[in-house]
Amino acid sequence: MYDGRLNLTQQVVDEVKKYFKNKVLGTVIPRTVRLSEAPSFGQPIQYFDRNCKGSIAYNALAAEILEKYER
Repeated sequence: MYDGRLNLTQQVVDEVKKYFKNKVLGTVIPRTVRLSEAPSFGQPIQYFDRNCKGSIAYNALAAEILEKYER
């Protein structure tokens, strides 16, 4: 999960992009409280809070994967 408030996060992103180049997908999963809470309630984020930023980001990631790799 990405936390834009931390310098380390951006450093890791830069290193991952440098090493994996075009294999890195564009969707970023933000670190949110709702994403952290969902497992405590035994629910995936899409059931726990489908409208939170994290849930929307995971849906976007799934769509990106399907678009890129579906044949």
